[in-house]
Amino acid sequence: MAEPAVDGAPSEHPIGAAIGHEHADVTGGWLRPAVFGVMDGLVSNFALIAGVAGAGAAPRTVALTGLAGLVAGAFSMATGEYVSVASQGESQQAELDLERQELLRNPEGERTELAQVYIDRGVDPELAHEVARQMSLDPMEALRVHAMEELGVDPTELPSPWTAAGSSFAAFLVGAFLPLLPYLLGASNLTIAAIIAMIALFGTGVVTSRFTNRTWLFSGSRQLVLGMVAAVVTFAVGMAFGVVGP
Repeated sequence: MAEPAVDGAPSEHPIGAAIGHEHADVTGGWLRPAVFGVMDGLVSNFALIAGVAGAGAAPRTVALTGLAGLVAGAFSMATGEYVSVASQGESQQAELDLERQELLRNPEGERTELAQVYIDRGVDPELAHEVARQMSLDPMEALRVHAMEELGVDPTELPSPWTAAGSSFAAFLVGAFLPLLPYLLGASNLTIAAIIAMIALFGTGVVTSRFTNRTWLFSGSRQLVLGMVAAVVTFAVGMAFGVVGP
């Protein structure tokens, strides 16, 4: 049966029909660290190259510095992501082990605790206790439900530190390589690298808008401005404090 619209015409969605929608990946995985890895590599290496170029370094020195920044930054980014995600996972696993022990040691108390969660959300007490009882029949499902309700963690979807580290490493390499490419191809000044960096900064900002409610224009412009500020500051520092011979 179609639901009548305000003007009397039937709605295109029948009563009770599910209207599907999708959410962006905001829980980690590989996409978020990859996007921000590109951004970090782009900003940090372009700023580094700009600083050395501002100091008057020869193009070969700028290229060598950018290459060193690319390698060092990629390993640093990957290490940081791995340690961060692994530490988080270990902490979550410790809490899951504690919850698993409690389910074995005091199953009745855990069922009562779960029922109370549903009651606090407005479920009828009798129904809440029945739902908690049925949820507790399968030990694995009971652990999953308790973990999600009490810890906000799904034990079947813990993030992988290797995935986060690998995607960050590869993404940083891509981002850091873009402003370095002109110097590897023989560029003698910062102009081409700056143009490539500006385009890439705006592009990565546009991509990050999928994780937020900001428009692509706002996110792209913000990333462009912040990245160029970092490059201008380091270029000025290079001009003011360091003069490197050929």
